[in-house]
Amino acid sequence: MGKRSSRDGQGTAVDGLLAQAVGQVVAASPDGLDYALDVGASLLAASAEQWPEVSRALLAHTERTVGRCWSAGWRPADVVRVVRRSLGPAHLALAVDLIAAEGRRHPASSLDRRWHEQLRELAVEVWWDRDAAFLSAFAERHRLDRFALATAALEVLRTWSLLPPVAPVGPVPGQGAPSARPFAGAAVRSAGEPRMLGRIRALLAKAESTEFPDEAEALSAKAQQLMAQYSIDEALLAVGARAEDAPAALRIGVDNPYESPKAMLLDAVAAANRCRVVWAKEFGFCTVIGFDADLDAVELLYTSLLVQATAAMSRAGSRKHKDGAPRTKAFRQSFLISYAARIRERLTEATERTTAEAAAGRHLREDGTSEQLVPDERLLPALAARGQAVDETVGQMFPKLVSQRVRVSDGEGWAAGRAAADRAAIHGRAGAIGH
Repeated sequence: MGKRSSRDGQGTAVDGLLAQAVGQVVAASPDGLDYALDVGASLLAASAEQWPEVSRALLAHTERTVGRCWSAGWRPADVVRVVRRSLGPAHLALAVDLIAAEGRRHPASSLDRRWHEQLRELAVEVWWDRDAAFLSAFAERHRLDRFALATAALEVLRTWSLLPPVAPVGPVPGQGAPSARPFAGAAVRSAGEPRMLGRIRALLAKAESTEFPDEAEALSAKAQQLMAQYSIDEALLAVGARAEDAPAALRIGVDNPYESPKAMLLDAVAAANRCRVVWAKEFGFCTVIGFDADLDAVELLYTSLLVQATAAMSRAGSRKHKDGAPRTKAFRQSFLISYAARIRERLTEATERTTAEAAAGRHLREDGTSEQLVPDERLLPALAARGQAVDETVGQMFPKLVSQRVRVSDGEGWAAGRAAADRAAIHGRAGAIGH
């Protein structure tokens, strides 16, 4: 783990120099940004002798900048996403390392489960020995000179400094235990993934990797059935234990190309699992609000269906129109809109069927077999109450919402997308996703 060292007079001077450079870059207008970056980077990279102090100062300054992002409702995947959308690969690698440096302040026990998952997916790691050596080591890794690296650092800090507050979806590190509520009435599962989710994740991974459609269908069906039963079991468990269970939230990235149809697909999956979606187009993510087990199901199923949709669109888009012309962006856009619309229909049907089976007492075990139990009269009222709680939470988090329409401009793409959605792996012998 990287080591911090005490600050001397030179270090204090470099701290001020860095703060001045960052301040000027953050305050710069679009027309004056290049000049502010050139001046700031030139001052920071002026001499090799002060470079170690610049390295220390940067990591110390980053702790404050990133900490403000966390307090404003952002999470690791979010701040990395905004860098990826507007800057380059070196900036992205630097952003991950700066998050790692800031993360040294927080013990693992202070982070919730989804925070841990994001750090793991981003491969966040403190790989440098000393903070004074960080910039030199990073420059060597990515083949950057001092000026280019100083410029990249200023650009990342500007991007993060200009982020506005967003609705929080989890506790802030260091300001509450993982079980603390991220907003009024919400609950967060403690760190550590339930065993059922690990099994579901493995089944979906196999379904996406196999070259045999029948095998993918069987694996997806089993995973989807387990997700439905997992959610129902969680709802009944909360009722039986008289637990104070309330909606939570997570963010899922939705980026170009074809961001509108992707958001529609996510909304279709969320609605089938009694969740709601709010799209922040300018930041490239959707906030999904629902109960914890349902959020897990939405994230896993959306990812799997998006893989299927992208593969089907690529196959259809590689062919030509009936008149021999190459298929265009309009075709692919219409394809994905149609795909999302048909998936919504199929999932809605599956939800109604699976809910009826569960209310009648049919229970799916973790091993995929089923058993008939005494019907539980608490299930339908519990699910209705959860739906109402989700709606109320959306109103608390996002009091001002607007809807958006999308247009279909390619009829052939619409037909192809609908056909692909009909082929998507959703249905199983005993039901499907939803509950």
